[in-house]
Amino acid sequence: MMMIIPVFESRNIPVIFKIGLSFAVSLILFPVLEFDSFPVFTGLLPFALGVAGEIMIGVIIGLSVKLLFSGIQLAGQIAGIQMGFGMSRVLDPGMGTQVSSIGQILNLVALLIFLSINAHHFFLRAIADSFTIVPPLNFHFGNSLFQYLMILAGNMFVIAIKAGAPVMAALLLTSVAFGLVARTVPQMHIMIVAMPLKIAVGLFFLGITLPYLTSYFIQIFNNMGRDIYILLNAM
Repeated sequence: MMMIIPVFESRNIPVIFKIGLSFAVSLILFPVLEFDSFPVFTGLLPFALGVAGEIMIGVIIGLSVKLLFSGIQLAGQIAGIQMGFGMSRVLDPGMGTQVSSIGQILNLVALLIFLSINAHHFFLRAIADSFTIVPPLNFHFGNSLFQYLMILAGNMFVIAIKAGAPVMAALLLTSVAFGLVARTVPQMHIMIVAMPLKIAVGLFFLGITLPYLTSYFIQIFNNMGRDIYILLNAM
């Protein structure tokens, strides 16, 4: 879980730091947690499957949060394509891939909001409570867990549409207006005029909607804590 959550998933953070942080959290939690019973395995294969299940708990929790940030980044990519930034890509140092410039801006804003409201504390609570909700080496991938993961995956597209709706709607109306102008004034080089104007309109509406996006990001990050515990209970 510590390897996949936002901020720590960045490739710029050394692996040895992630391992040391996970070990430090383990040392802090070890004297606090109490277990009534611990499963006893008679063979290597059942024990290996139990360890793999423990790894899956962290992967699933990290994936649920990664879907939120993917939805936010997708909103920026859709808006960027409409603005004319479809061919423009910047390097995301965290993931080592090329992403849309608008998507990277929204992703950084969301990450700063994520840290400012202490949403990362949800993970520390989830790590501590996971030993009680899901006893060690007792992970089960059931139907309810799969269904809720599908709900979170679909919610990624809902987040993308809601976060990018103002800019996308403004740019759609701008394109319709340029279409009408092109029909009434055929002599105008509409492509040359439209490109810089669509960029200006997109950036203008993006700046206007940032306060509302901040409130929306805070809302989805607060709901993230509920989603984490629903996933843990489904395991």
